[in-house]
Amino acid sequence: MNRRRLFFWSIAILVVAVLIGVAFYFDDSVQRFIAAHQSRALRNFMQDVSKIGDWPEHFVLGLILAAVAWWRGNKKWTRVFVCMLIALSIAGLTGRVLKMTTGRARPSVKTEQAWSGVHFSSKYHAFPSGHVAASTGFFGVLLFVRRRIGLACMAIPILIGFSRMYVAAHYLSDVVCAAVLGIVCALVVVRWLLKTAKVEHLTSNN
Repeated sequence: MNRRRLFFWSIAILVVAVLIGVAFYFDDSVQRFIAAHQSRALRNFMQDVSKIGDWPEHFVLGLILAAVAWWRGNKKWTRVFVCMLIALSIAGLTGRVLKMTTGRARPSVKTEQAWSGVHFSSKYHAFPSGHVAASTGFFGVLLFVRRRIGLACMAIPILIGFSRMYVAAHYLSDVVCAAVLGIVCALVVVRWLLKTAKVEHLTSNN
C-alpha cells in the first residue's frame, strides 16, 4: 500500500470513528427530539417505510434485477446484482450476530440496563439496525460500481434509517454503525468478487 492510499484510509477511518462517537453522544438528544415531534400521518408513513425496507424486499428486488440482467445477456450487471445480494446477506448476518451478542435495548423499552449482553428477545436487538445494514450493503455495491446511480439510491437506506429512529426501534448510533457495516461489506464484496471477475475476464481474453 503506497503512502497516498495509506493516508486516505487513515483519514477515512478517523472520520468514521469521529462520526460514530458523535452519533453515540447525541443518541438521547436525537431520540428526545424525535419523540417530541411526532405526527400520526408521518408515523404511519415511517412504519410503512420500515415494513418495506427490510432485507426480504431488498433481496427480492436484487433477484429480479439479476434475473432481468441475465435474461438480457448482460454478464456485467448480472455480477453486480449478485454482488449486491451477497453484500446484503453478509451485512444482514453480521448485524444479526451483533444484535444478539450486544443486547442493546430499543428506545421503546424502559430499562435501566441499556446493554445486557447476549439476548434473544427482539426488544434487545437495537444495535445495529438490521434494516440499515442490509440496505446500505445492497446499494453500497452500486455506489462503488456506478457512483452517480449509487449516490441517488443511498437516499433509500437514509430514509429507512430515519424511519427506524422515528418508530423508536433504534438510536442514532444504531443507524450510523449499521451504515458503516453495510458500506464495509459492500466494499469487501466489490474488491474481492467484482475485481476478481474482471481480472479473470481480462486473462481469458489474452
